[in-house]
Amino acid sequence: MNGIVRSAHRVIQNCAKSSSLSAALSRTQAPVKRDFTRGIWHMSCSKRLDGVAASSKLLHNHSNTCSCGCGLKALHTKGERELVEFLTEEIVAERKAQKVKTLPAEVDGFSVKGEGAEVELSKKLKDEIIRITFNVNHTVDSDEFEGEAAPEKQEFAEMRSKPQFEVDLVRGDLTLGFTCSFLQEPPQTNNEEYNDIFGIDEVTLYKGEWNDKVYAVAGDVLDGYLYDLLMNLLEEKGISNDFVQKLSDFSTAYEHTAYINLLEGISKFTIGKQ
Repeated sequence: MNGIVRSAHRVIQNCAKSSSLSAALSRTQAPVKRDFTRGIWHMSCSKRLDGVAASSKLLHNHSNTCSCGCGLKALHTKGERELVEFLTEEIVAERKAQKVKTLPAEVDGFSVKGEGAEVELSKKLKDEIIRITFNVNHTVDSDEFEGEAAPEKQEFAEMRSKPQFEVDLVRGDLTLGFTCSFLQEPPQTNNEEYNDIFGIDEVTLYKGEWNDKVYAVAGDVLDGYLYDLLMNLLEEKGISNDFVQKLSDFSTAYEHTAYINLLEGISKFTIGKQ
């Protein structure tokens, strides 16, 4: 039985989970501190910075003309001009590094709807609706390299979005809800089929709209066999390792697009364009 096989690896999975899973009793995702810079995508492009510095020197010789491309004369401060020049270079580099130019309308059979940082994936199965929601804010981290060559390859590390996500199984006015997150270090076992890359942080069942009065239980205090059965249920609904990896791929592309849009917005704001 699938649940029995999974139970053999339950202790290993608990060790792999982040210690913060027990704090997931709130349905609101807590911000994650960003301790790295997005420049890791293209650290090897340091010549761009030299170009910005060179352009800044030229500004002192042609102070009557704004070189940021807005066509205005001497209306911007030195800081604003340098910011726009850097953003211009940065946007070009980010678009070059962008792997997905057009976001897909579906992810593994789930329709996609995005608004700002919020994303919703949904699919209808007979008498129920499967709804997955997540927020891409504070979800980006860099893939780590193993071995002695890691420091040399650090400049080529890819940044990935691995958001905490909600899975709601909706039947009529009842919702069985799961809060799930990526395991920081997926457990290594002899059975690759059950090397889960995500885990259940929280389980709840409620009628109508969710509110703070709804009871929820943390995944790491559930009975081990019950936990395995719930993981099997999610897999039957299509929430498998393969799907969650695709969710991360989409979230990474979505977040990267949002980041580029933010850079473009800051540039337009700085030069006074609406």
